[in-house]
Amino acid sequence: MKKYVYLFTEGNATMRELLGGKGANLAEMTNIGLPVPQGFTISTEACTQYYEDGRKINDEIMAEIMKNVEKMEEINGKKFGDLKNPLLVSVRSGARASMPGMMDTILNLGLNDDVVAAMIKGNPDPKFERFVYDCYRRFIQMFSDVVMEVGKKYFEQLIDAMKEKKGVTFDTELTAADLKELAQQFKAEYKKQLGADFPSDPKVQLYEAIRAVFRSWDNPRANVYRMDHDIPYSWGTAVNVMPMVFGNLNENSGTGVAFTRNPATGEKVLMGEFLTNAQGEDVVAGVRTPMPISQMEEKFPEAYKQFVEVCGILENHYRDMQDMEFTVENGKLYMLQCRSGKRTAQAAIKIACDLIDEGMISEEEALMQIDAKSLDMLLHPTFDAAALKKATPVGKGIAASPGAAAGTIVFTAEDAVEHGKKGEKVVLVRLETSPEDIEGMKYSQGILTVRGGQTSHAAVVARGMGTCCVSGCGDIKMDEANKRFTLAGKTYKEGDVLSLDGSTGNIYGELIPTVPADPNSGYFGRIMEMADKYKTMGVRTNADTPKDAKQAAAFGAQGIGLCRTEHMFFGDLRRDRGRAQGRAGQDRAHAAG
Repeated sequence: MKKYVYLFTEGNATMRELLGGKGANLAEMTNIGLPVPQGFTISTEACTQYYEDGRKINDEIMAEIMKNVEKMEEINGKKFGDLKNPLLVSVRSGARASMPGMMDTILNLGLNDDVVAAMIKGNPDPKFERFVYDCYRRFIQMFSDVVMEVGKKYFEQLIDAMKEKKGVTFDTELTAADLKELAQQFKAEYKKQLGADFPSDPKVQLYEAIRAVFRSWDNPRANVYRMDHDIPYSWGTAVNVMPMVFGNLNENSGTGVAFTRNPATGEKVLMGEFLTNAQGEDVVAGVRTPMPISQMEEKFPEAYKQFVEVCGILENHYRDMQDMEFTVENGKLYMLQCRSGKRTAQAAIKIACDLIDEGMISEEEALMQIDAKSLDMLLHPTFDAAALKKATPVGKGIAASPGAAAGTIVFTAEDAVEHGKKGEKVVLVRLETSPEDIEGMKYSQGILTVRGGQTSHAAVVARGMGTCCVSGCGDIKMDEANKRFTLAGKTYKEGDVLSLDGSTGNIYGELIPTVPADPNSGYFGRIMEMADKYKTMGVRTNADTPKDAKQAAAFGAQGIGLCRTEHMFFGDLRRDRGRAQGRAGQDRAHAAG
């Protein structure tokens, strides 16, 4: 019988095609002894079968899943849906190729009214009660949004109303009683939207969550991302089911995302962000602006020390810059994900060169590590230094993705697409971006967000696209409903202009001119010399004018492969002569007439 489900102990890094990138790396981290909550991966072949079966999980695959749930229960000493020692799980997507934020995740699965009551009864501490209801309201909202496709806006409106009623700013300021009331409101909203009660059977919850992750492989944002990154539709996604660890348990807990090197510049320094008393979604969604990873050392010195050691182990093991998600539960570190980190083209060539110099990879391996398409990003213009010097910033955020962007302001992804398709340059301004904004981000010159940091959705996706991004500008007072915001005492409306410097985080209330990039400087020139050293074919250019030929020679072209003579007649001098000759011909015709 075909095997569709694998415990983490049954896999390894070479099984990426079957287990997806996340599942293969969870298995590999398990194999090398890192602290990973032990669960299982449902293979990409199960996803393919799901679509062949008319978007259903067949009985054979579901039976294998439940058998592995039992194994997971034995390993972790907890039982799914149990009232004495309940096992709560996360259900996460994991395709072969990294697709950050494009597919779906469900956290805290396995909760219902009875489990919640039993957990609280077993621990009468008021702070623990608050934690339980925080998990419950999160689960109801996420399950409703991701699995049942009830818009999250309905729940966000309820949260905002509760915060306004209580006079608080952040979710963390709500009490256990507030969160209990929110959970009830969320269930009522679920029934109002769908006409049915929220499902209380953990097995039903699990089935629907896995189905939702398989379904998300074919959602619009995933399709856009796949087309942009040449990821075949036929690959499908794996699903990872693993026990929950809770960064929102108490003030001795937290969650974070980190890179072993700076993903914007390539500098060899630990970069990342961390939130105490939070779950992973809070960091990547940009709901709260996190603290730098360095501050984790002050709050959790032992966990931080262990995490630094893990970073070194992973980078040496994979011989590449790593992007990691982790949680600290009551002072104990757990690794939830690792992968080769998304980076800017500038960072990619520096990291590749540094890894050569550190003796970790060969020149040939370095060349294969760089996405050739990403090098195009280095050829884009930057701000004119003289003009930039004269400009005065009106605000500053986090430099999340380097580059220069200038254009008119838009407030929705739909507007960015509409204007971008017309060839207009726009800057997308949002409270925070979400995966649904992917196409609008694609058509934007730059992205500015009020919330979030260097590991938020906006930052990660922008870096992957080579798009300038400034995030976490908390000084902005946003009025999305009326498409305007206030910064430094000035109100900016849709259609006003803005310039962003993704290398410094500076925001300018004017259009700043740009200048061409220098493609042959620094690490770029070194990588191109390496490419010439190992290439097996010559490179010629498509050039029709002296200007094009000169530019091609600067980029290292060995000759001209295609030249269309008609373009030579479009030069200014030739057009002027053509017009003069035309007028002379008309004059002669008139004279003859």
